[in-house]
Order: sequence, then C-alpha cells, then structure tokens
Amino acid sequence: MRAPADTPAPAGALAPASVWHTPGHPGRYRERVLAARERLAGDHADLCGAQQRVLADLLEFNAGTEFGRQHGFGRIRTIDDFRKAVPVRDYAAHAPLIERTAAGERNLLSADAPAVYFTSSGSTGAHKKIPVTPRFMSTTFMPFYFAAWAPLIEHFPEVLDRPDAVLNLKHDPLTTPPTTADGHPHVGASQVDFGARFGEPLSAEPGTGAPWATLPVPTEPGDHLERAYLRLRLAVQSDVRCLIGINPAMIAAVPYQLNLWWPRIVREVRDGTLGGLPHRAPDPDRAAELQRLADYFGTVRPAHVWPRLRALFCWTTGVASLYLPALREEFGTGVTALPAPVAASEGPVGVALDRHPAAGGLVASASVYEFVPAERDLAPDSETLLPHELEAGRDYHVLFSHVGGLYRYAVGDVVRVVDRAGGVPRVEYAGRGGRSDAAGERLRDAQVVRALRTALGRGGLALRNVACRVETAGDGTPRYRFAIAPRTPWHAAETGRFTAALDLCLAAESDEYARVRAAGRLAAPAVSLLDAEAFTRDWHAAVATGIRPTQVKDRLFRRDDDLWHRLTAPPTG
Repeated sequence: MRAPADTPAPAGALAPASVWHTPGHPGRYRERVLAARERLAGDHADLCGAQQRVLADLLEFNAGTEFGRQHGFGRIRTIDDFRKAVPVRDYAAHAPLIERTAAGERNLLSADAPAVYFTSSGSTGAHKKIPVTPRFMSTTFMPFYFAAWAPLIEHFPEVLDRPDAVLNLKHDPLTTPPTTADGHPHVGASQVDFGARFGEPLSAEPGTGAPWATLPVPTEPGDHLERAYLRLRLAVQSDVRCLIGINPAMIAAVPYQLNLWWPRIVREVRDGTLGGLPHRAPDPDRAAELQRLADYFGTVRPAHVWPRLRALFCWTTGVASLYLPALREEFGTGVTALPAPVAASEGPVGVALDRHPAAGGLVASASVYEFVPAERDLAPDSETLLPHELEAGRDYHVLFSHVGGLYRYAVGDVVRVVDRAGGVPRVEYAGRGGRSDAAGERLRDAQVVRALRTALGRGGLALRNVACRVETAGDGTPRYRFAIAPRTPWHAAETGRFTAALDLCLAAESDEYARVRAAGRLAAPAVSLLDAEAFTRDWHAAVATGIRPTQVKDRLFRRDDDLWHRLTAPPTG
C-alpha cells in the first residue's frame, strides 16, 4: 500500500542526513563492506598463521605496559608461552588496571590510550568500563564491523537506496554522553560516532541517516520509550525495507508498539505533528491509509505498514531462536532474519560472511582465541583448546586476547561450533556461561534452550518468549517453573504433554539433571502460561526504568523475585 521507492517524498519531508545523500557514498560503503569480508575470508585460509600474527602484534605493541612487564611479554614467543605466563582472567581481574586507566593513568594494559569506554551490555545496574583504543578499533573492531554488513548489503542492496530504507532501532546517539574521570565517553558502541572519534567516515550504519536517526524534538533524558515512539511515528511514512535491532527483543517489541501507540501515530501523521509539536506538512492521505489498515485487519502488523520490508538484522540464537521463526511472519512473508555478529562490548568472536541463519566464522585476525568445554568450570589455570582443536556440535566458553588490552579474557559467553567453513570454525551464540544449580543439575542456557526447542517440536507448539526460575514444590523439593507466552493458545492437554516432554528433554541434555531427577532431589518442572503480550510489557517496564533498549535482553533464568512477579503478573486495565 506504500508508494514505489522512487516516488518523491511527501511535501514537508525531512531532508536525508548529509552523509547518506553524498553522491557516490552508498557505492563507496558497499565497496568497503565487501572488501572487508574478502580480507577476513583471506585470513581464514591460514587460521594458525593469522592467530600467531595477532599474538605477536599484541605482545610487541604492549610489551612495555605495566601488564606486559609483569607477565614477561618480551620473552613470549608462542601461544603455549602465553598460556603459561597469563592466567585465565575475567573482568574483575582486569578491573584494577581498567579503573586506574579510567582515572587517567596510561600504559597499564595497552600502550595506546583509550579514546572511549564501551559499557557492558548487561541490564543489571553497574556497567563495566571497556577501554577502546584507536589501535583496537583499526585492527580488531573495524574489520569485523564492516564485514558484518556484507550479507545484508550484497543480497538486499535496496537498503542503501535511500537513507530512510532502514529502521535502525539500536542507533542511539547522545549529545552529552557520560564520561569517566579521564574525560572520555563511557557509552554503548551504538552511541559512538566512529567517523568523528576514530576517523572512519564510512562507518555510519544503514539507517543512521534516516529522518528519525537524530530526533528533531526534545525528549527527557532516559525516556527511551518516547524516543522509540517518535522513531516509529516518523518511520510509518517511509518505505522501510529492513529493521536493525541486534538485540532481538527490540524487534519483537515493534508489533506491540505499533498497536500500543497506533491512535497517537495516526493522529500525528494526520496533523503533521511529532511529539505534539508542529513538525511537517499534515498528511491526511497517509493517516487515512493507516486507519484503513487498522479497520481492516484489527491488529496492525509491521507487514501491513511496510509491505516491502525484506530483512531483519539481529541475534538469531539463544532464546530468540525459539520465537524468531513465528515473529518473522509479523514482518512479512519471506522476510529474512540475518544474524548479527557473535560479539560483546569487549570484542568480536564470530561474524557471518554469508546468509547462514545463525553462525559466523571466527574472526581470525581480531583476537587470539581460546576455548574451554562448556561443561567445565572456568578457573585461572583452566586448560584451553585452540580454534583448530574444536569439535562441531560442542559448546565452549570463549576466551580472547587482543591488542586493546584484554588478555585471556573470559567474556562469560558460551558458543556452539556449528561446522567449519573457509578454514575456520563457524560458531553461534549459545547462551551465558553461568549455571543454574539448585540440586546439582548445573543447567546452562544452551541446554535449556535446546530442550525447549525439542519439546515444542514434539507437540507442534510455538511461543512468543519464555523464562524460568527455581521454586520450591509442595513437598519442599526444588523444581523449575517455566513462564511461557504461547504463540497461540495451548490446551490443557497440550500443556501437560509439553511439560512431560520438557522434563525428558532436559534429562537428555544434561546428565546432571537426569541424575538429580532420578534421585528425587529435583521435582518435575511446572509450566505457567502467560498472556501473549506479557514479555513485551515486561520489556517496556524495564526500558521505562531508564535502561537503554539495547541492554534489555531476553533472560532465560530470572532469579529476582520482584522481576519475576512483574513478568508473571496478570495484565491490568
């Protein structure tokens, strides 16, 4: 129902952002992205050589730092030397030197001074400070960052045709970002202008030149929901072809938001206002078109608003793998979900160089990678495996070391090796590395997600989202309670069969679970069915507290009593 892409913009439309309107820029961006992919693919051909070169570079560059001197970087030649000299370390072990760096000291972890500090992506209050140096950006971050967009740009080239062809939900620039004591920004990666900060003018992502990228009306600090509304309000007047969310919970919220805010959206389109303020020429024709959609369909879907939308770009594994297949239908028949990189604020792990739906090749030239089988607990002296030693179908803790100053860093994530492609392991994010352990069952995210997928498949069921926690059964034995928002209503018999199947599937995934169940130390799981919008309401409630949307992620294990009750409480109003 939208006009063709080459139709002139309506009267009063905002001018596109200058960088995306510069003649030739989309072509130059495409060349840069595809060239980055080719370079990474070339590194894959010599995996061990690439890893040795990364090790030699970080040792030489940082040999004179306090950390380098303490651990004898000048004497290290091989990965075995490196493993003997440096223990496995998490953020807490790096934190003293990071805090001193953030206070203004230099040459502690890296010979390069940080230009910015990335926040962690957690949603629980205190944020890590990840020092981001120019050398890290040029050798570790930018090569994978550009290459990550190659499948989207190659197979959906229309996303570069116009600045408003992409709704980039994660783009969240700040005019006055918080800073550390040394005066450098402490922000999320999506809040950094890489062109201004690191001299990468082509680094603007698709969608960051759209009319809604920098909102023309003021909002209160921390009012992320109002900003989300304003972007949607503007985007309904564009022929959007792709949504970028990285965090899939952000994309899952869009259908709910359209219906939640629909009357306000239609009214403002008709009146030409934005957030109640005059904005552009009234557009009664588009407002009438939007209202006809609501009258005809009842529930408005993104596919109705943007009928030519073709791609979603976000994480596709973990809990999201359970709901994305059905969620894609909200955005249109044949819409493709392309996987965002396997990465953390601290550094990259894997990036998809093709249209694989979940996995990406190890970024061999970015970091020195080590792995520990996921069934083992991490310790400073954990024995590790190198990339060429990994087995397909196995889960592993990830460690990486890079020139930015993180060494044998346990990022806290588990990846699953899918296969090998182009000479390197291809990995997908499997879940967090922690465990839930009420009675010795030692369950990991990945095991529970796989058990849920199998149990759902046995009954032909689908869900919108799921979470679980340990509770006490009537006889005092601990058990897992699963809160599930079904995609369509489940009958009581279906729920009972699913619950029994889930118990068996958890036992198949975890020998420890099977043992404690057989010993009677853990009761059978229980299931509570929630209404369809429960998880989206909960996501909105979390964002309303001031947490950035990129940081409010799907969380399988919910241990906090108040947050569990917020999720499972019946809807009001």
